[in-house]
Formats: sequence, C-alpha cells, structure tokens
Amino acid sequence: MNDTLSQAETLLLAPADLTVEKVRQQLAMEAHGLDWLDVYVQHSIREGWQLEDGKVKTGHYNEDRGIGLRALHGETTACASSDIIARATIADISRVARVAKAHGGTLVMGEVEQPTAAPPRFAVTNPIVMTADADKISLLKKVDALARAADPRVENVIASVAAAHDTVLVVRADGVAAADIRPMVRLSVQVIIAGGGKREIGSSGGGGRHNFEYFSESVVHHIVLHAVQQAAQKLEAEPAPAGVMPVVLGPGWAGVILHEAVGHGLEGDFNRKEQSAFSGRIGERVAAPGVTVVDAGDIDGRRGSLSCDDEGTPTQATTLIEDGILCRYMQDIANARLMKAAPTGNGRRESYAHPPMPRMTNTFMPAGKHAPEEIIASVDRGLYAADFNGGEVDITNGNFVFGCSTAQLIENGKLGATVKGATIIGNGPAIMPHISMVGSDFALDPGIGNCGKNGQWVPVGVGQPTIRVDALNVGGERS
Repeated sequence: MNDTLSQAETLLLAPADLTVEKVRQQLAMEAHGLDWLDVYVQHSIREGWQLEDGKVKTGHYNEDRGIGLRALHGETTACASSDIIARATIADISRVARVAKAHGGTLVMGEVEQPTAAPPRFAVTNPIVMTADADKISLLKKVDALARAADPRVENVIASVAAAHDTVLVVRADGVAAADIRPMVRLSVQVIIAGGGKREIGSSGGGGRHNFEYFSESVVHHIVLHAVQQAAQKLEAEPAPAGVMPVVLGPGWAGVILHEAVGHGLEGDFNRKEQSAFSGRIGERVAAPGVTVVDAGDIDGRRGSLSCDDEGTPTQATTLIEDGILCRYMQDIANARLMKAAPTGNGRRESYAHPPMPRMTNTFMPAGKHAPEEIIASVDRGLYAADFNGGEVDITNGNFVFGCSTAQLIENGKLGATVKGATIIGNGPAIMPHISMVGSDFALDPGIGNCGKNGQWVPVGVGQPTIRVDALNVGGERS
C-alpha cells in the first residue's frame, strides 16, 4: 500500500474500525448483478480570510467528512451519501445498489482496464496549519499597502486568501483502491480606483495546489499590480466598438473561451447523449490545421490537477483535438463503459455527496509557431482581448457570450486605445476552423478558475498562446 493510500486509510477509515480491505469485502457482497459499484470517502477542510478598508472583516473555517456510494446498472445510476463514516453506514447506503439492480436496464457494458497506481502529485502538507494565522493576515495587509502605493487614486482594496486541504479515498468493487491528498491556496484582490467623477474596479488573483509559500514577493506584486492597472485602464478607457472583426485572444486566462465554448462540448456525457455539437464527429476535422486541444490533469501544482480522479483513475494528458482533427472525448467510468471507450481520468465530483461526471481538469491549446507580435501585426482593424470577467455557453449548439474586463483596439497592426464594455459573441465549433494563427507564447492561467456543471463546482485550469480568430462578433457601446 502506497503512503498516500495508507494515510487516507488511517485518517478516513481507522476511526470507524474500517480498512480498505474491509470496505472491499463489503462492496463485493453488494456488487452481484451490478455493472459498477464504488465508495468515495472524503475529509475536507476550508479556511478563508478577507480584508477590506485595511481591516479584517470576515473569516471562516469549515471541516467536513463523509462517504458516498455509487452503483451503476445499465444506464441507471444510483447514489447515496452520509456524513457518518461507519460500517453500518456503508450497509445502509448500499440500499441504492439494490435500487440500481431493480430498475436498471439490460445493456451489457465492457470491462474497465485496471489502472496503475497514481503517484502523489502534491506536497501532503496542509497549507491551513502550515502557515500561522498572523502570517495570512500579514499577507493581506501587504496586498493592501502595495495596491495603495501603486496608485494614489486607490480608494479601497478588498483582499482575500483561501486555503483547502482534501483527503479522498476511492474503493471499487473491482478491487481498485486509490487515494489523493489535495492542497489548495488562492489569493484574490479587488481594487477600487476613483478619478474624474468615476469609479472602476480591477480584479486579479492566483494560486494552485501549493502551500502559502507560493505567494512570493514577485507573485504577490504581479497579482496586485494587475488589479491596479486593470482598474486604472478602465477609468481611462473608451467605449468598445461593435461589429464583426478579427479578434486576437491573449495568452493564459483567455483560454477560458476555449474551456467554455469547446471544452464542455468534448465531455463524454454530452456526446453519449448526442447533446453536443461535437457528437459523432471523432476522426473529423473540427478545427483549423495547427490547432490542438489538450486536457491534462497531471500538471504539477495546477489548480485543476489531481493525482487520480474521483473514481480512482490516474489523471493524464488527453489530446482531444490534434492538428484540427477530433480524436476523443473526456471520459469518466460510467460514460466510457457505455461508449466502449477508455476512461481518461476526468471523473470528478464536488464532494462525497455528489455523483461523479466527466469534467475538465486543465484544458488548453498548446503553442504554435507565430510570434505574438506577428499575429497583432497581421490585423488592420480588430480587437485584442486577454482579460475576461465571465460568460456563458449553450452546450447543445456551442453559442457563447463573454465579457471583456478590458480590451485594446488593433489599428494598422499595432495595439491602440484601451476599451471597455466589449463582449465577444460566437459559436465554439464555428470559430475553431477560423483560428488562422497560433502563437508561440503559451501560458496557463494564474490559478483562478472554477467550473460549474449540473450544480457542481470544481477547480479547473485553462491556457493558450496568443491566437487570431479571423472574424468574431464584438458587442460594444459604439458602432
């Protein structure tokens, strides 16, 4: 038994006089006649502090633990959970297995390949206890001082730190047991700047699966100055133009458009149910040559990374689109079995009280061959967008709308005035063939992403280089 699995067993099962082997035996008794049966056990700690007007205004701490059981029979999924981890609890919630047996279909699904043990990907130290509360408060005060020193127009600074530490254990009726210990830290900053009778807000943040030592002087300076500069730019910005035009999307966080407009459409459940614009298109050209899309849960330290997913499958780098050709979908175990495909390590759940489903981890477009300056120089009149403040997408058709925090005009191949109020409107599958240039400046986002699906939220990462989309509909305040 590896160290991570042993630690999870000690923390989660030993207090209830349980072991991994005892849970395996109990599942084996319930598994007869089912296609799948597994148990997910979790211990979770969350902490957060917020500073406003130079004072600590809020703080929270939450600790939770529990167990969830999931049974599959045909296309029927039955789930149950409890915040009491005990042998009797497993017996009680195993009633859902009998429901699955009684009401499931007759579809025969293939076997799942036994995964190799997932190596631990993160430091197992708990960031909440490894850093004193006074040091966390000191970090917030440093953020406040840096922001006010950066621009005398700063009226207020709202800064928060959050940390989490999760220990998860998966035991499956096929004999597989896997565990993961997942730290997380995040720093978030909002800056309010006033001038000329107006006020604007700038925001920034960063983090990942680290301890608080991640927030070095240089990292904190970068986060704070980004928020200050964004607010200052919005204060001076012109109204954004409207119309169809070339749009250059910047590196890093702009990959959120890729995540929403394309990534969700490549999740297995949407494609099994033929609800995605990419359904049934494996092997077809869905993007321009040179465009590749990867989902990788195995990148050290990233917000969306996991050692194993929430079904015990080791995470991996999965190429979804390669040189414009659709290769595969992201799969959890349930949909992989139904689609006769292999799980890709994308079975994720918000907590033990939620069922797993196919979800993205870190989804990105790798670097291409063009220098970012070359891409900008190729545009006579268009928009450069790198900061986004939210958006939405319709999975069934890929239509999306995203709001830009700030953007810049491109005029005669050069970056021009900063504009605000721009929205990017388009269709994910439709724009992929019109990505004509892919930059060499690949970057991942700073570690701020959360993704919602079917009421569940999980941390994710995005990334891309600078790219040119030949024509996008830009909604703005002037024509």
